[in-house]
Amino acid sequence: MIETPRRISVLVVDDSALMRKMIGEIIEQDPSLQLAGTARNGQEALDQIRALRPDVVTLDIEMPVMDGLQALARYMADAPTATVMLSAHAKEGAEATLLALELGAVDFITKPSGSISLDIDRVRADLVGKIKVAAGVDLAKLRSGGQRLAPQPLASPHVPGRAVTLVAIGSSTGGTRALSDVLPSLPAELGAAYLLVQHMPLGFTRSLAERLNARSKITVKEAEHGDPVRQGQALLAPAGYHLELDASGQRVSLNQNPTKFGVRPSVDIMMQSVAARAAQPLVGVILTGMGHDGAQGMLEIRQRGGRTIAEDKSTCVVYGMPKSAIEAGAVEQVLPLDRIPEAIIKACE
Repeated sequence: MIETPRRISVLVVDDSALMRKMIGEIIEQDPSLQLAGTARNGQEALDQIRALRPDVVTLDIEMPVMDGLQALARYMADAPTATVMLSAHAKEGAEATLLALELGAVDFITKPSGSISLDIDRVRADLVGKIKVAAGVDLAKLRSGGQRLAPQPLASPHVPGRAVTLVAIGSSTGGTRALSDVLPSLPAELGAAYLLVQHMPLGFTRSLAERLNARSKITVKEAEHGDPVRQGQALLAPAGYHLELDASGQRVSLNQNPTKFGVRPSVDIMMQSVAARAAQPLVGVILTGMGHDGAQGMLEIRQRGGRTIAEDKSTCVVYGMPKSAIEAGAVEQVLPLDRIPEAIIKACE
């Protein structure tokens, strides 16, 4: 007799009865999911998590009694549970969502029309997909940002006259935490310039760049069309735009060409342009993320003579993109996250 796979149980937390109903219906209509229960605020969420032990929580941020961030911090410390945040588009919502990812949320979706989105069905596939991914994540890898020590930049002064190395970094699910570990560990005086692609929805990449910039010795900014590639600076591709090197190889170009693997920006497109147009030495780095984006770009960087580094499965929140790059023969070194900054420094030397 073939056993029926156990359905993923989901707790829906939202202060809007209408949103609880609509999200609950989306969950119940997928045969691999089941609605475990609902909660109106963070305090009720804590009670329901203890009582129901759901596999995944969908968690709103702005709620009365106890907001989503307070609840998340509490239950990730006491009863860690895979969590998908539901966020608004506003700048304040973006900053709160990034904090939630640091506290241990696996991923997030944006409500299409703000706090009460009657068109929530537009993100049905995205929500269901992220719930399923979250259910399979090793929660031990979702370290609370409050429990992590701020990384100290490693020392490696740039030697005058040596060519500046271009470091291309790609990440997706779990990548905001990974970048928060890697970039602050890089010294400002290292002879390197950086291009970054992190898969994120519209409205979030600028806040991510600002948070990374505040913690890092290097400068981190959301890329603008025509920005120069500079030593000591990281340019983060804005959501909704592919980032490439222009024909000169000295500046970045942004475009809204078709998506690749359903995403824009694409790690592959950024890395392939680097491999084709950069005159300087290259390093390619692929971090945690779902899917295959970046495998071809990493391969082309390696074929160009660049150094390539992938995050090891032991630290990946989702071991998809690094796995694909490794299987493609694109990776020279496979390392846990805490050893990647030192590997980047050595590759630039």
